[in-house]
Amino acid sequence: TDYKTDILPKEKSIVDCIRVACYINQIPMALDMIKDAVDKGYETMLQLMAVSVVNEHDLKDALAIAARSAVNGVYLVDSFGALYPEQVRALTKLYLSAMEGTGKEVGFHAHNNQQLAFANTIEALITGANRLDATLFGLGRGAGNCPLELLIGFLHNPKFRLRPLLMCCQDLLLPLSRQMDWGYSIPYAITGQMNLHPKSAIDARSGKAPDDYVSFYDRMIEEDS
Repeated sequence: TDYKTDILPKEKSIVDCIRVACYINQIPMALDMIKDAVDKGYETMLQLMAVSVVNEHDLKDALAIAARSAVNGVYLVDSFGALYPEQVRALTKLYLSAMEGTGKEVGFHAHNNQQLAFANTIEALITGANRLDATLFGLGRGAGNCPLELLIGFLHNPKFRLRPLLMCCQDLLLPLSRQMDWGYSIPYAITGQMNLHPKSAIDARSGKAPDDYVSFYDRMIEEDS
């Protein structure tokens, strides 16, 4: 996007928050985009992607830069669905420590490659993250995201009503799931276990043999060796 012109000033927009997703080497460009959005009146979030393949030193440097920026919050993103709860706990603590005293929030964005999106989101919440991403029926690219209906059920907050969400899942997303492929499947589990981008699994799921799990596994092992 040509964000300087494509993103309207907040008073002319239906959007409240601009979230900028970037890899760690793209932080300078991301912060330029964030400053532009802040100047236009938006709340802003920085989502650092693929942190499961970033070394801790570089991650700490990136978080220190973010802490000095105008962004309102920083997200821990499990892009490959490779993280386990104990890793989410440690990384959430790292993010919270980096943002301490800045007033910036810490969020968590999970992918469900290993069917841990919900568990990992709860772990981030318990550890102190206060921005949680979730989608109805787990709708999302590849293995999808933390199912919103599970998260709402867990929170037990009387201001949230589960029944309308279930109605949406039943009437809209269930039929859609028969037309589009998303959610847990073994190819996504394999890329998650191997801490790899899910593009290979996405290609496999859209190919002629989406459920040939053994051939996909053998191919991934060969490419990784």
